[in-house]
Amino acid sequence: MSDRDQHICWGAEGGTCHGYGKHRLDASSLTVAYGETLAVDQVSFSAQCGCRLALLGPNGAGKSSLLKALAGVVQPKSGTVVWREAPMHKAHHEIAYLPQRGEIDWNFPITVRGLVEMGRFAQLGNWRSFRKHDREMVTRALETMEMTDLMNRQIGELSGGQQQRAFIARALAQEAHVLLLDEPFTGLDTPARETLGKLLGQLAGEGRLLIASHHDLSTAPTLFDEALLLNRNTIAHGAIQDVLTDDHLTAAYGGVITQNLNA
Repeated sequence: MSDRDQHICWGAEGGTCHGYGKHRLDASSLTVAYGETLAVDQVSFSAQCGCRLALLGPNGAGKSSLLKALAGVVQPKSGTVVWREAPMHKAHHEIAYLPQRGEIDWNFPITVRGLVEMGRFAQLGNWRSFRKHDREMVTRALETMEMTDLMNRQIGELSGGQQQRAFIARALAQEAHVLLLDEPFTGLDTPARETLGKLLGQLAGEGRLLIASHHDLSTAPTLFDEALLLNRNTIAHGAIQDVLTDDHLTAAYGGVITQNLNA
């Protein structure tokens, strides 16, 4: 059996799910507008579990708006988002959206463990209390993102990289298959970026789908497998080295981007 035929699923079954080629996200003709301002124009793409997909493009290209439409945070003007051959909203607990760090109140009085426990709320509903399985999922998420030693810290006391890992741990406790991340590497120094990149690679290796907006073209090839290059509409989509060509970058940015993409 190939790696593309199985992946690790967290949850009550606690085992391996087969056929994750069927775990595919399909966006079709997505258009997002804010009043008269068009942010995303007729964008279509597909991505499967096991992939790290970068949303690339200049400022104002629609990367964040596309992520919010995929997550259901904003309602698209037109188009559809399908996950596992069903409308995205029918599997909301399998999708986790992580906003940019600047949108989060880091003074909120909650510890890392308390934040990660919030990931269980979608599974528990309004009235059920924490069970053994819920505690196990929280502990496993903290261990996976290397946050166990920091679990009693208030979230504002963390470094930027630790803050990102704490929110990803919350998504893992939720048992999310799809992680939608808005600029997760922004503001991180090189060691923090490398640590987060390694951990995200491990999550994709287990079979999750990671879709993240990203602005640094020089680091994209080491952090992602595929790319969707945008400037409101789709410029290119595919393997990241096939997307980051001079012709595509000229079309997206209005001029050749001269830098070492293999750095």
